[in-house]
Amino acid sequence: MNQDYIKPDNWSIIDEGFDAERIKSSESLFSIGNGAMGQRANFEEHYSGETFQGSYIAGIYYPDKTKVGWWKNGYPEYFAKVLNAPNWIGIDIEINDEVLDLAKCKSISNYKRELNMKEGIYYRSFNATLQNGTEIAVKVTRFLYLNLDELGIINYNIIPLNKDAKIVYKPYLDAGVHNEDANWEEKFWEPLNVQHCVNEAFVTARTFKTHFTATTFMQNTILLEGNNLNITPSNVEKSSDKIQFTYEVTVAKGQTSTIQKLGGYTVSLNHENTQIAAEKVIATALQIGYDQLVNDQIQAWAKIWEMSDITIDGDVKAQQGIRFNIFQLNQTYLGKDSRLNIGPKGFTGEKYGGSTYWDTEAYCIPFYMATKDQQVARNLLTYRYNQLDKAIENATKLGFKNGAALYPMVTMNGEECHNEWEITFEEIHRNGAIAFAIFNYYRFTGDYSYIPEKGLEVLIGIARFWHQRATYSTYRNQYVILGVTGPNEYENNVNNNFYTNYLAKWCIDYAVEQINKVSKEYATDYARIMSKVNLDDAEIAHWKAVADNMYFPYSEEHGVYLQQDGFLDKELVKVHDLDKSQRPINQKWSWDRILRSPYIKQADTLQGFYFFEDHFSKEQLEKHFDFYEPFTVHESSLSPCVHSIQAATLGRMEQAYTFYLRTSRLDLDDYNKEVEEGCHITSMAGTWMSIVEGFGGMRVKNDTLHFEPRIPKEWKGYSFKINFRNQILKISVHQNETTFSLEGTKEISVFVNGKKVLVEPNSLVTV
Repeated sequence: MNQDYIKPDNWSIIDEGFDAERIKSSESLFSIGNGAMGQRANFEEHYSGETFQGSYIAGIYYPDKTKVGWWKNGYPEYFAKVLNAPNWIGIDIEINDEVLDLAKCKSISNYKRELNMKEGIYYRSFNATLQNGTEIAVKVTRFLYLNLDELGIINYNIIPLNKDAKIVYKPYLDAGVHNEDANWEEKFWEPLNVQHCVNEAFVTARTFKTHFTATTFMQNTILLEGNNLNITPSNVEKSSDKIQFTYEVTVAKGQTSTIQKLGGYTVSLNHENTQIAAEKVIATALQIGYDQLVNDQIQAWAKIWEMSDITIDGDVKAQQGIRFNIFQLNQTYLGKDSRLNIGPKGFTGEKYGGSTYWDTEAYCIPFYMATKDQQVARNLLTYRYNQLDKAIENATKLGFKNGAALYPMVTMNGEECHNEWEITFEEIHRNGAIAFAIFNYYRFTGDYSYIPEKGLEVLIGIARFWHQRATYSTYRNQYVILGVTGPNEYENNVNNNFYTNYLAKWCIDYAVEQINKVSKEYATDYARIMSKVNLDDAEIAHWKAVADNMYFPYSEEHGVYLQQDGFLDKELVKVHDLDKSQRPINQKWSWDRILRSPYIKQADTLQGFYFFEDHFSKEQLEKHFDFYEPFTVHESSLSPCVHSIQAATLGRMEQAYTFYLRTSRLDLDDYNKEVEEGCHITSMAGTWMSIVEGFGGMRVKNDTLHFEPRIPKEWKGYSFKINFRNQILKISVHQNETTFSLEGTKEISVFVNGKKVLVEPNSLVTV
């Protein structure tokens, strides 16, 4: 059974009724972020029940020493942990001498959480009766400010309902935090100093090993009936890593008492003196004032939604799902800083570590290219260019030479920090996704300048890797690639994974094509690059020999490329013939059994058909889809989106719709029973693709947008916007027509179902 407690709503995520069993799931689902920091939806007040505390700062990590049973040469020394950052949201509260703790109240009613995605504001409210008989109504508002991304704001209201109350607010900062997923129970933060001045406090701490410094700050204002009481703390408690203020207020029955807490982080990534920077943030926030901060937040999110929203008419659950996905993507990464990237859990949990996987290039870049300006996608590509030296170093550690580059499976700074050998050493297809993103960026934006400036060096390093990784088989008289793991991680150490071999061939061909183009059209860049990488025609000829003679396993009997050499040796029992009690197999079966099974975790051969759709006919896609999808268990968050796009391409709208709902509500409905660990951020970009590329049928061919619009029978209509080469096109699809409108000054030609259509600025075209 999937969870089903989130109330359907077009613009909000809503949880009603207090249930301790749901706390950790809701902490993930109601997480907030602003691209630079984020936090799980932990309670501000003390909670003695089960909770997973988590606040995170983008770009700050800790190299947690690898923990493996058997060390192998080439293993990374560490696994980069997304750091649980010092806690700034905490406010202990006492009411008539009793601590407010929802795990211990006599009764709780009207409990509600709401994450208003339109505004980027999180609300929580409840009525509670404490053991001492005092009844209170509480309303909390919290948001992470977009315009100044080091700032967060909490507005915490308490109304005593049945008697007067002495309310004690004890806001604190605590750097004594730990990571739940720490390998060796180490502390990651070293406290440096704790300072306070009137209503402001600062805890400065530094990460061990990586030496990032962060000042966590707070400023508190106490109000009664909306009027500032201008009081200072009656008591201040300090330790080496924590500071807590005490404020006492006497509140008459029915009056509203409020603590407004400003908080956040200033970090050494951006400032020389983090405490002075924190003081400035507080001063700026106080000058703006609470009401204006709220207004600014609503305006800033309105601007984001104006471009990135997808509307769905007639299906609230589908609408809520896509908006939740778009909201989380924007909370995680806004593209302002090329040092940052899109972690698989964003700011919602610690699992997976690292800040970058191949997910960014394979799934996320299309979303950011189409809903922001091209600079954002260019920043994501630049991130990898800046880590090229590390990719070469990673390959060197594994025995590759001559500038061959192997991009990491998981990284924070370009160094590989994933330490399961079957993934670290074998899941090398990730290298191809980096090259594909360069191709995809140029195809979509038409901005070729990235390739001579930066991209060509990356393509050369990747081509060198594939050339050296392939083996010449005298038995086959072809080049093979041995000992790999494809996207389907339920097969390890296989030979000739079709997707990997196909990518390797394509990467080499694409690199050679770009070398030729740059040599003809960008002579200065070409000379600079060639002297740097020391490449000659003889080496390129060796690459070409590998690409031109690559082996692809194929079954004449089934008329399909085989996922890998031994796929047909398996006992080919389809998923629908598997006892439901055995699912999910990753939680019910031994790894040994999974590896011998035909079951596929996510699109693998079909991932190749997704990337290189125009290399194959629709008949070939259909044949491969019909062969592989029945063996696919979709136990990766990245699986349903690719299958939804391909089912839509094949006109199988019922199947496409089912997959769409699964990808869009993966976390909201907790399909994989793990949402309490955090949300699946990178797969959310796949949800966007399943509407735009799947239902909308959007493709870029020969510098032109093509659409083949389709619509699920459950929907009356849907619409989305695309920023294509600085022209914003809005597409609205209904059951029997599609309309196009254009913001901008010059007309654009698009193809709809193969026919050319001219769209002029500020006029509606109906097809």
